[in-house]
Amino acid sequence: GAGGMQVSLGVLDATRVKSLKEFAAERSLCIDGIVNPPKDDGDLARFDAEIRTAAEVGVQAVRTVVMPGRRYEQFKSLAEVREAEAKALKTLELAVPIVTRHRVRLAVENHKDQRIDERLALYKHLSCEFIGATVDTGNSFALLDDPYGAIEALAPYAFTVHFKDQALREYEHGFLLADIPLGQGSFDMKRIAAILKRAKPDIRMMLELITRDPLKVPCLSEKFWATMPQVSGNDLARTLRFVREHPAMTLQEVDSLSLEKQVELEDANIAASLKFAKEELAL
Repeated sequence: GAGGMQVSLGVLDATRVKSLKEFAAERSLCIDGIVNPPKDDGDLARFDAEIRTAAEVGVQAVRTVVMPGRRYEQFKSLAEVREAEAKALKTLELAVPIVTRHRVRLAVENHKDQRIDERLALYKHLSCEFIGATVDTGNSFALLDDPYGAIEALAPYAFTVHFKDQALREYEHGFLLADIPLGQGSFDMKRIAAILKRAKPDIRMMLELITRDPLKVPCLSEKFWATMPQVSGNDLARTLRFVREHPAMTLQEVDSLSLEKQVELEDANIAASLKFAKEELAL
């Protein structure tokens, strides 16, 4: 019942491109690619070949990330974050002429790496019609951005979407953040879908639902604040207030299950999400 896929296409020959493109067209399916940005000049040929394949297939967009890991886990200081941001900017500057030549939209995900003001500054600096956003509807909350304001800010740049619900609950060092079937979590998915559709009426959204134990967001720890010293107490207060006002009834504990039961749970989660998207959101 899904309407498409987001997948690493790599480099496909003409026969495989034709087969995939025709299969998708016959069924009105959407295809998103996934690509790593070019690391340096020596990596441009690889990136160009993958973007050429994406263009030939006719993707909606190609999703990428430009900074490693979760900010509060990967980095020890704001200086380290700024260094990673500078490297990210260089990789995207290398990508600009290639995606522009092939007219393929490169969609950079908000990946718990930059806060929304930092990511918007990146887009504005590049000022390229083919560099935009994979809007992940849950990630920015982990960096204490406003849960709906972040999506409002990113929506004009949206090329594709990681559409997800999240279950929230407090724990001693901050809050838990868990993927949950659409409509069963703490966020208003109808409101989120409306924000994105208002900005980009034709956008096709990709379900992201990782069946795993809840992630810990230690926003009350010193390590967390080492990478975000400029963030206000108002943001922390708003975030914790939201968690307290929208606690999850259940959080899925996955690691203790057998592999067979994990697969069954993932299948059930995806089926429930597709049903909710179709019946409640008309997606």
